[in-house]
Amino acid sequence: MIMDEKQKFETESLAYHELAPAGKLGIRFSKPCDTQADLAKAYTPGVAVPCLKIKEDPSNSWRYTGRANTVAVVSDGTAVLGLGNIGPEAGMPVMEGKAVLFKRYADIDTIPLCLGKVFGPDGRTDAGLLIETVERLEPSFGGINLEDIAAPACFEVEQTLKKTMGIPVFHDDQHGTAIISLAGLLNALKLTGKKINDVRFVVNGAGAAGIACAEFYIKAGADRKKFLMCDSQGVIHSGRKNLNPEKMRFAANTSARTLADAMVGADVFLGVSVANCVTAGMVKSMAGNAIIFAMANPVPEIFPHDALDAGAAVVGTGRTDFPNQINNVLGFPGIFRGALDVRASDINEEMKLAASRALAELINEPIPDTVREKLASAYPQDAARGLFEGEVLLKRELIIPKPFDPRVVPRVARYVAEAAMKTGVAQLPVDDLAAYEQKLIQRLAIAGR
Repeated sequence: MIMDEKQKFETESLAYHELAPAGKLGIRFSKPCDTQADLAKAYTPGVAVPCLKIKEDPSNSWRYTGRANTVAVVSDGTAVLGLGNIGPEAGMPVMEGKAVLFKRYADIDTIPLCLGKVFGPDGRTDAGLLIETVERLEPSFGGINLEDIAAPACFEVEQTLKKTMGIPVFHDDQHGTAIISLAGLLNALKLTGKKINDVRFVVNGAGAAGIACAEFYIKAGADRKKFLMCDSQGVIHSGRKNLNPEKMRFAANTSARTLADAMVGADVFLGVSVANCVTAGMVKSMAGNAIIFAMANPVPEIFPHDALDAGAAVVGTGRTDFPNQINNVLGFPGIFRGALDVRASDINEEMKLAASRALAELINEPIPDTVREKLASAYPQDAARGLFEGEVLLKRELIIPKPFDPRVVPRVARYVAEAAMKTGVAQLPVDDLAAYEQKLIQRLAIAGR
Protein backbone atom coordinates (compact mmCIF):
# COMPACT_ATOMS: atom_id res chain seq x y z
CA MET A 1 0.00 0.00 0.00
CA ILE A 2 1.66 3.25 -1.12
CA MET A 3 1.73 6.19 1.30
CA ASP A 4 -1.20 8.11 -0.22
CA GLU A 5 -3.37 4.97 -0.13
CA LYS A 6 -2.24 4.22 3.43
CA GLN A 7 -3.12 7.73 4.61
CA LYS A 8 -6.48 7.55 2.83
CA PHE A 9 -7.27 4.21 4.45
CA GLU A 10 -6.29 5.49 7.92
CA THR A 11 -8.50 8.56 7.48
CA GLU A 12 -11.44 6.42 6.33
CA SER A 13 -10.94 4.02 9.26
CA LEU A 14 -11.00 6.85 11.80
CA ALA A 15 -14.12 8.34 10.19
CA TYR A 16 -15.77 4.90 10.25
CA HIS A 17 -15.16 4.50 13.99
CA GLU A 18 -16.08 8.11 14.84
CA LEU A 19 -19.35 8.20 12.89
CA ALA A 20 -22.16 8.77 15.40
CA PRO A 21 -22.77 6.78 17.45
CA ALA A 22 -19.04 6.28 18.00
CA GLY A 23 -17.61 2.76 17.98
CA LYS A 24 -19.03 -0.34 16.32
CA LEU A 25 -21.60 -1.64 18.83
CA GLY A 26 -24.98 -0.72 20.24
CA ILE A 27 -27.60 -2.31 22.50
CA ARG A 28 -31.01 -3.34 21.19
CA PHE A 29 -33.93 -4.83 23.07
CA SER A 30 -35.22 -8.22 21.98
CA LYS A 31 -38.86 -8.02 23.17
CA PRO A 32 -41.63 -5.49 22.38
CA CYS A 33 -41.76 -2.45 24.64
CA ASP A 34 -44.48 -0.37 22.98
CA THR A 35 -47.38 -0.43 25.45
CA GLN A 36 -48.09 -0.10 29.15
CA ALA A 37 -48.57 -3.88 29.29
CA ASP A 38 -45.18 -4.45 27.68
CA LEU A 39 -43.50 -2.12 30.16
CA ALA A 40 -45.17 -3.82 33.11
CA LYS A 41 -43.78 -7.18 32.00
CA ALA A 42 -40.32 -5.89 31.02
CA TYR A 43 -39.76 -4.11 34.33
CA THR A 44 -41.78 -3.60 37.48
CA PRO A 45 -43.90 -5.43 38.54
CA GLY A 46 -43.59 -8.27 36.02
CA VAL A 47 -39.82 -8.62 36.20
CA ALA A 48 -40.13 -9.94 39.75
CA VAL A 49 -41.59 -13.21 38.46
CA PRO A 50 -38.49 -14.43 36.54
CA CYS A 51 -36.27 -13.00 39.30
CA LEU A 52 -37.91 -15.28 41.86
CA LYS A 53 -37.79 -18.27 39.51
CA ILE A 54 -34.06 -17.73 39.13
CA LYS A 55 -33.67 -17.33 42.90
CA GLU A 56 -35.34 -20.73 43.33
CA ASP A 57 -33.06 -22.30 40.73
CA PRO A 58 -30.11 -20.26 39.37
CA SER A 59 -30.02 -22.41 36.20
CA ASN A 60 -33.25 -20.64 35.20
CA SER A 61 -31.05 -17.66 34.30
CA TRP A 62 -30.36 -19.51 31.03
CA ARG A 63 -34.11 -19.57 30.35
CA TYR A 64 -35.24 -16.10 31.40
CA THR A 65 -32.26 -13.84 30.56
CA GLY A 66 -30.01 -13.22 27.57
CA ARG A 67 -27.17 -15.12 29.22
CA ALA A 68 -27.69 -18.16 26.99
CA ASN A 69 -26.62 -16.15 23.95
CA THR A 70 -24.11 -13.74 25.46
CA VAL A 71 -20.31 -13.94 25.56
CA ALA A 72 -17.82 -11.58 27.24
CA VAL A 73 -14.72 -10.70 25.22
CA VAL A 74 -12.15 -9.94 27.92
CA SER A 75 -8.76 -8.30 27.43
CA ASP A 76 -6.21 -6.19 29.26
CA GLY A 77 -4.69 -4.89 26.03
CA THR A 78 -1.21 -6.28 26.71
CA ALA A 79 -0.74 -8.27 23.49
CA VAL A 80 -2.90 -6.78 20.75
CA LEU A 81 -2.16 -8.36 17.37
CA GLY A 82 0.40 -6.33 15.48
CA LEU A 83 0.34 -3.54 18.09
CA GLY A 84 1.67 -5.13 21.29
CA ASN A 85 1.05 -3.76 24.78
CA ILE A 86 -1.17 -0.75 24.04
CA GLY A 87 -3.35 -0.90 27.17
CA PRO A 88 -7.04 -1.60 27.79
CA GLU A 89 -8.42 1.68 26.43
CA ALA A 90 -6.55 1.34 23.13
CA GLY A 91 -7.53 -2.30 22.89
CA MET A 92 -11.26 -1.54 22.94
CA PRO A 93 -11.70 -1.03 19.15
CA VAL A 94 -10.29 -4.51 18.61
CA MET A 95 -12.63 -6.04 21.19
CA GLU A 96 -15.60 -4.23 19.66
CA GLY A 97 -14.54 -5.62 16.29
CA LYS A 98 -14.45 -9.11 17.74
CA ALA A 99 -17.97 -8.59 19.06
CA VAL A 100 -19.12 -7.54 15.59
CA LEU A 101 -17.75 -10.81 14.16
CA PHE A 102 -19.49 -12.89 16.82
CA LYS A 103 -22.80 -11.27 15.88
CA ARG A 104 -22.28 -11.22 12.10
CA TYR A 105 -21.20 -14.82 11.75
CA ALA A 106 -22.91 -16.64 14.64
CA ASP A 107 -25.70 -14.33 15.91
CA ILE A 108 -24.08 -14.25 19.36
CA ASP A 109 -24.44 -11.12 21.50
CA THR A 110 -21.08 -10.07 22.86
CA ILE A 111 -19.90 -7.52 25.40
CA PRO A 112 -16.31 -6.25 25.11
CA LEU A 113 -14.65 -5.78 28.50
CA CYS A 114 -11.20 -4.18 28.57
CA LEU A 115 -9.91 -4.42 32.12
CA GLY A 116 -7.61 -1.96 33.88
CA LYS A 117 -5.82 -2.14 37.23
CA VAL A 118 -4.85 -5.78 36.65
CA PHE A 119 -1.13 -5.06 36.33
CA GLY A 120 1.81 -5.53 38.67
CA PRO A 121 4.42 -2.87 39.53
CA ASP A 122 6.37 -3.90 36.40
CA GLY A 123 3.39 -3.06 34.19
CA ARG A 124 2.87 -6.71 33.21
CA THR A 125 -0.36 -8.62 33.69
CA ASP A 126 -0.97 -9.78 37.26
CA ALA A 127 -2.63 -13.13 36.51
CA GLY A 128 -4.24 -13.30 39.96
CA LEU A 129 -5.98 -9.94 39.61
CA LEU A 130 -7.24 -10.78 36.13
CA ILE A 131 -8.50 -14.20 37.25
CA GLU A 132 -10.31 -12.73 40.25
CA THR A 133 -12.04 -10.13 38.10
CA VAL A 134 -13.19 -12.54 35.39
CA GLU A 135 -14.48 -15.11 37.89
CA ARG A 136 -16.97 -12.52 39.14
CA LEU A 137 -18.54 -12.23 35.68
CA GLU A 138 -19.92 -15.77 35.54
CA PRO A 139 -23.58 -15.04 36.49
CA SER A 140 -23.97 -12.64 33.56
CA PHE A 141 -22.49 -14.60 30.66
CA GLY A 142 -22.74 -17.88 28.80
CA GLY A 143 -19.05 -17.92 27.93
CA ILE A 144 -15.75 -16.04 28.21
CA ASN A 145 -13.52 -15.28 25.20
CA LEU A 146 -10.10 -14.16 26.43
CA GLU A 147 -8.27 -11.95 23.97
CA ASP A 148 -4.90 -10.21 23.55
CA ILE A 149 -3.44 -11.09 26.97
CA ALA A 150 0.35 -11.39 26.96
CA ALA A 151 2.25 -14.60 27.68
CA PRO A 152 3.08 -16.13 30.08
CA ALA A 153 0.18 -14.74 32.15
CA CYS A 154 -2.36 -15.82 29.53
CA PHE A 155 -1.58 -19.49 30.18
CA GLU A 156 -2.22 -19.24 33.94
CA VAL A 157 -5.32 -17.11 33.41
CA GLU A 158 -7.01 -19.53 31.04
CA GLN A 159 -5.97 -22.71 32.83
CA THR A 160 -7.21 -21.40 36.18
CA LEU A 161 -10.50 -20.01 34.87
CA LYS A 162 -11.29 -23.27 33.09
CA LYS A 163 -11.06 -24.99 36.48
CA THR A 164 -12.94 -22.43 38.56
CA MET A 165 -15.74 -21.36 36.21
CA GLY A 166 -18.75 -23.39 35.13
CA ILE A 167 -19.01 -21.79 31.68
CA PRO A 168 -16.74 -22.14 28.62
CA VAL A 169 -13.48 -20.18 28.76
CA PHE A 170 -11.52 -19.90 25.52
CA HIS A 171 -8.34 -17.93 24.76
CA ASP A 172 -8.66 -17.31 21.05
CA ASP A 173 -5.07 -16.14 20.51
CA GLN A 174 -3.92 -19.60 21.58
CA HIS A 175 -6.58 -22.00 20.44
CA GLY A 176 -8.21 -20.15 17.56
CA THR A 177 -4.95 -20.01 15.65
CA ALA A 178 -4.24 -23.64 16.54
CA ILE A 179 -7.65 -24.88 15.39
CA ILE A 180 -7.68 -23.06 12.06
CA SER A 181 -4.06 -23.79 11.21
CA LEU A 182 -4.50 -27.50 12.03
CA ALA A 183 -7.42 -27.65 9.59
CA GLY A 184 -5.22 -26.11 6.91
CA LEU A 185 -2.31 -28.34 7.84
CA LEU A 186 -4.37 -31.53 7.51
CA ASN A 187 -5.35 -30.60 3.97
CA ALA A 188 -1.86 -29.40 3.06
CA LEU A 189 -0.47 -32.75 4.22
CA LYS A 190 -3.13 -34.50 2.14
CA LEU A 191 -2.10 -32.56 -0.96
CA THR A 192 1.62 -33.22 -0.41
CA GLY A 193 1.22 -36.90 0.47
CA LYS A 194 2.66 -36.59 3.98
CA LYS A 195 1.47 -37.83 7.38
CA ILE A 196 1.31 -35.67 10.48
CA ASN A 197 3.22 -38.15 12.65
CA ASP A 198 6.12 -38.27 10.17
CA VAL A 199 6.79 -34.60 9.43
CA ARG A 200 9.30 -32.29 11.08
CA PHE A 201 8.05 -28.93 12.35
CA VAL A 202 9.75 -25.60 12.94
CA VAL A 203 7.76 -23.10 15.00
CA ASN A 204 9.05 -19.53 15.09
CA GLY A 205 7.47 -17.62 17.95
CA ALA A 206 7.14 -19.16 21.40
CA GLY A 207 4.32 -17.03 22.77
CA ALA A 208 0.70 -17.99 23.31
CA ALA A 209 -0.09 -18.84 19.69
CA GLY A 210 3.12 -20.73 18.84
CA ILE A 211 3.05 -22.96 21.90
CA ALA A 212 -0.70 -23.60 21.64
CA CYS A 213 -0.38 -24.55 17.96
CA ALA A 214 2.46 -26.99 18.64
CA GLU A 215 0.64 -28.64 21.55
CA PHE A 216 -2.54 -28.92 19.49
CA TYR A 217 -0.73 -30.53 16.55
CA ILE A 218 0.72 -33.06 18.98
CA LYS A 219 -2.78 -33.88 20.24
CA ALA A 220 -3.73 -34.42 16.59
CA GLY A 221 -0.92 -36.95 16.09
CA ALA A 222 2.32 -35.01 15.55
CA ASP A 223 5.49 -36.23 17.28
CA ARG A 224 6.79 -33.86 19.97
CA LYS A 225 10.34 -35.05 19.25
CA LYS A 226 10.05 -33.68 15.71
CA PHE A 227 9.50 -30.06 16.77
CA LEU A 228 12.08 -27.30 16.93
CA MET A 229 10.76 -24.07 18.44
CA CYS A 230 12.47 -20.69 18.20
CA ASP A 231 12.02 -17.51 20.17
CA SER A 232 13.84 -14.18 19.99
CA GLN A 233 16.96 -15.87 21.38
CA GLY A 234 17.04 -18.61 18.75
CA VAL A 235 16.31 -22.32 19.05
CA ILE A 236 14.85 -23.47 22.36
CA HIS A 237 17.28 -26.23 23.28
CA SER A 238 18.06 -28.29 26.38
CA GLY A 239 21.04 -26.10 27.29
CA ARG A 240 18.95 -22.91 27.60
CA LYS A 241 18.40 -21.42 31.07
CA ASN A 242 15.43 -19.58 32.59
CA LEU A 243 12.80 -21.07 30.29
CA ASN A 244 9.17 -20.87 31.41
CA PRO A 245 7.34 -24.21 31.82
CA GLU A 246 5.61 -23.91 28.44
CA LYS A 247 8.92 -23.45 26.60
CA MET A 248 10.61 -26.17 28.63
CA ARG A 249 8.31 -28.76 27.04
CA PHE A 250 9.93 -27.94 23.70
CA ALA A 251 13.56 -27.71 24.81
CA ALA A 252 15.16 -30.02 22.23
CA ASN A 253 18.43 -31.92 22.39
CA THR A 254 19.83 -30.38 19.20
CA SER A 255 22.89 -28.62 17.85
CA ALA A 256 20.69 -26.17 15.93
CA ARG A 257 20.93 -22.66 17.34
CA THR A 258 19.39 -20.35 14.74
CA LEU A 259 16.17 -20.35 12.75
CA ALA A 260 18.20 -21.09 9.61
CA ASP A 261 19.75 -24.12 11.34
CA ALA A 262 16.34 -25.36 12.45
CA MET A 263 14.75 -25.17 9.01
CA VAL A 264 17.20 -27.52 7.30
CA GLY A 265 15.22 -30.62 6.32
CA ALA A 266 11.97 -29.45 7.98
CA ASP A 267 8.60 -30.26 6.37
CA VAL A 268 6.47 -27.57 8.02
CA PHE A 269 7.26 -23.99 9.05
CA LEU A 270 4.80 -22.23 11.35
CA GLY A 271 5.49 -18.54 11.88
CA VAL A 272 3.77 -16.48 14.56
CA SER A 273 6.66 -14.10 15.01
CA VAL A 274 8.12 -11.16 13.09
CA ALA A 275 8.26 -9.87 9.53
CA ASN A 276 10.78 -11.01 6.95
CA CYS A 277 12.71 -13.42 9.19
CA VAL A 278 12.59 -16.28 6.64
CA THR A 279 14.67 -16.14 3.47
CA ALA A 280 14.32 -17.99 0.18
CA GLY A 281 17.49 -19.86 1.10
CA MET A 282 15.88 -21.16 4.28
CA VAL A 283 12.90 -22.45 2.31
CA LYS A 284 15.22 -24.15 -0.20
CA SER A 285 16.92 -25.94 2.70
CA MET A 286 13.64 -27.56 3.79
CA ALA A 287 12.38 -30.97 2.73
CA GLY A 288 10.60 -31.31 -0.61
CA ASN A 289 6.96 -30.21 -0.81
CA ALA A 290 7.44 -27.94 2.20
CA ILE A 291 4.45 -26.30 3.90
CA ILE A 292 4.84 -22.66 5.02
CA PHE A 293 2.37 -20.93 7.33
CA ALA A 294 3.84 -17.42 7.69
CA MET A 295 1.28 -15.70 9.90
CA ALA A 296 2.99 -12.54 11.17
CA ASN A 297 0.81 -9.49 10.50
CA PRO A 298 0.74 -7.23 8.61
CA VAL A 299 4.04 -8.36 7.04
CA PRO A 300 4.58 -12.14 7.05
CA GLU A 301 7.81 -13.97 7.85
CA ILE A 302 8.15 -14.50 4.09
CA PHE A 303 5.82 -13.37 1.33
CA PRO A 304 3.96 -16.19 -0.45
CA HIS A 305 5.43 -15.59 -3.90
CA ASP A 306 8.96 -15.73 -2.48
CA ALA A 307 8.23 -18.97 -0.61
CA LEU A 308 6.63 -20.56 -3.68
CA ASP A 309 9.50 -19.48 -5.93
CA ALA A 310 11.89 -21.11 -3.45
CA GLY A 311 10.06 -24.45 -3.75
CA ALA A 312 7.33 -24.45 -1.10
CA ALA A 313 4.29 -26.52 -2.06
CA VAL A 314 1.63 -24.81 0.08
CA VAL A 315 1.78 -21.35 1.68
CA GLY A 316 -0.63 -19.72 4.11
CA THR A 317 -0.55 -16.35 5.88
CA GLY A 318 -2.66 -14.28 8.24
CA ARG A 319 -3.65 -11.79 5.54
CA THR A 320 -6.90 -11.51 3.62
CA ASP A 321 -5.18 -10.51 0.38
CA PHE A 322 -3.15 -13.73 -0.01
CA PRO A 323 -4.39 -17.31 -0.54
CA ASN A 324 -4.94 -19.60 2.44
CA GLN A 325 -5.59 -17.01 5.13
CA ILE A 326 -5.39 -18.57 8.60
CA ASN A 327 -8.29 -16.53 9.91
CA ASN A 328 -9.63 -17.10 13.43
CA VAL A 329 -13.09 -15.99 12.36
CA LEU A 330 -13.43 -19.47 10.87
CA GLY A 331 -13.33 -20.85 14.40
CA PHE A 332 -14.57 -18.89 17.38
CA PRO A 333 -18.10 -18.00 16.12
CA GLY A 334 -19.01 -21.62 15.39
CA ILE A 335 -17.20 -22.95 18.45
CA PHE A 336 -19.13 -20.70 20.82
CA ARG A 337 -22.38 -21.20 18.87
CA GLY A 338 -22.14 -24.95 19.39
CA ALA A 339 -21.02 -24.62 23.01
CA LEU A 340 -23.84 -22.23 23.92
CA ASP A 341 -26.52 -24.26 22.16
CA VAL A 342 -25.77 -27.35 24.26
CA ARG A 343 -25.00 -25.20 27.33
CA ALA A 344 -21.50 -26.66 27.56
CA SER A 345 -19.58 -26.15 30.80
CA ASP A 346 -16.24 -26.15 28.96
CA ILE A 347 -14.60 -26.01 25.55
CA ASN A 348 -12.38 -29.05 25.82
CA GLU A 349 -9.72 -30.53 23.56
CA GLU A 350 -12.16 -32.88 21.84
CA MET A 351 -14.40 -29.95 20.93
CA LYS A 352 -11.42 -28.04 19.50
CA LEU A 353 -10.28 -31.04 17.46
CA ALA A 354 -13.85 -31.43 16.21
CA ALA A 355 -13.80 -27.82 14.99
CA SER A 356 -10.58 -28.45 13.05
CA ARG A 357 -12.03 -31.61 11.54
CA ALA A 358 -15.19 -29.76 10.49
CA LEU A 359 -13.18 -27.13 8.62
CA ALA A 360 -10.83 -29.64 7.03
CA GLU A 361 -13.66 -31.86 5.81
CA LEU A 362 -15.84 -29.05 4.50
CA ILE A 363 -13.36 -28.01 1.82
CA ASN A 364 -13.30 -31.61 0.54
CA GLU A 365 -17.08 -31.85 0.04
CA PRO A 366 -18.92 -31.15 -3.22
CA ILE A 367 -19.83 -27.46 -3.26
CA PRO A 368 -23.45 -26.49 -3.95
CA ASP A 369 -23.95 -23.94 -6.73
CA THR A 370 -25.64 -21.57 -4.28
CA VAL A 371 -22.51 -21.54 -2.12
CA ARG A 372 -20.27 -21.09 -5.14
CA GLU A 373 -22.34 -18.04 -6.12
CA LYS A 374 -22.05 -16.55 -2.62
CA LEU A 375 -18.30 -17.03 -2.62
CA ALA A 376 -17.96 -15.50 -6.08
CA SER A 377 -19.92 -12.46 -4.89
CA ALA A 378 -17.87 -12.08 -1.69
CA TYR A 379 -14.50 -12.75 -3.34
CA PRO A 380 -14.73 -11.55 -6.98
CA GLN A 381 -10.96 -11.54 -7.57
CA ASP A 382 -10.61 -15.12 -6.35
CA ALA A 383 -13.55 -16.15 -8.51
CA ALA A 384 -11.99 -14.47 -11.56
CA ARG A 385 -8.91 -16.65 -11.27
CA GLY A 386 -10.96 -19.83 -10.90
CA LEU A 387 -10.43 -20.48 -7.21
CA PHE A 388 -13.99 -21.72 -6.72
CA GLU A 389 -14.11 -24.00 -9.75
CA GLY A 390 -14.28 -27.79 -9.52
CA GLU A 391 -16.59 -30.24 -7.78
CA VAL A 392 -14.67 -29.75 -4.53
CA LEU A 393 -12.71 -26.64 -3.57
CA LEU A 394 -9.55 -28.23 -2.17
CA LYS A 395 -6.40 -27.11 -4.01
CA ARG A 396 -3.02 -25.77 -3.03
CA GLU A 397 -4.35 -22.20 -3.08
CA LEU A 398 -7.45 -23.12 -1.04
CA ILE A 399 -6.81 -25.51 1.86
CA ILE A 400 -9.36 -24.06 4.28
CA PRO A 401 -12.82 -22.55 3.72
CA LYS A 402 -13.40 -18.85 3.24
CA PRO A 403 -15.07 -16.92 6.09
CA PHE A 404 -18.09 -15.99 3.94
CA ASP A 405 -18.83 -19.63 3.11
CA PRO A 406 -22.29 -19.96 4.75
CA ARG A 407 -21.62 -23.59 5.65
CA VAL A 408 -18.73 -22.83 8.01
CA VAL A 409 -20.37 -21.75 11.28
CA PRO A 410 -23.23 -24.30 11.15
CA ARG A 411 -20.81 -27.15 10.44
CA VAL A 412 -18.34 -26.14 13.14
CA ALA A 413 -21.17 -25.63 15.64
CA ARG A 414 -22.59 -29.07 14.84
CA TYR A 415 -19.27 -30.85 15.31
CA VAL A 416 -18.51 -28.92 18.50
CA ALA A 417 -21.96 -29.63 19.96
CA GLU A 418 -21.58 -33.32 19.14
CA ALA A 419 -18.14 -33.48 20.81
CA ALA A 420 -19.51 -31.69 23.88
CA MET A 421 -22.25 -34.30 24.21
CA LYS A 422 -19.84 -37.20 23.71
CA THR A 423 -17.46 -35.89 26.37
CA GLY A 424 -20.15 -35.17 28.96
CA VAL A 425 -19.87 -31.37 29.18
CA ALA A 426 -23.19 -30.65 27.42
CA GLN A 427 -26.13 -29.84 29.70
CA LEU A 428 -28.74 -29.37 26.96
CA PRO A 429 -28.29 -32.12 24.36
CA VAL A 430 -29.33 -31.82 20.71
CA ASP A 431 -31.35 -34.82 19.49
CA ASP A 432 -30.97 -34.35 15.73
CA LEU A 433 -27.62 -32.86 14.76
CA ALA A 434 -28.38 -32.76 11.04
CA ALA A 435 -31.57 -30.80 11.68
CA TYR A 436 -29.67 -28.53 14.08
CA GLU A 437 -27.14 -27.70 11.36
CA GLN A 438 -29.88 -26.90 8.84
CA LYS A 439 -31.72 -24.66 11.30
CA LEU A 440 -28.49 -22.78 11.94
CA ILE A 441 -27.95 -22.26 8.21
CA GLN A 442 -31.39 -20.66 8.01
CA ARG A 443 -31.00 -18.61 11.20
CA LEU A 444 -27.59 -17.24 10.30
CA ALA A 445 -28.66 -16.41 6.75
CA ILE A 446 -31.27 -14.09 8.27
CA ALA A 447 -28.93 -12.70 10.95
CA GLY A 448 -26.18 -11.94 8.44
CA ARG A 449 -28.31 -9.86 6.10
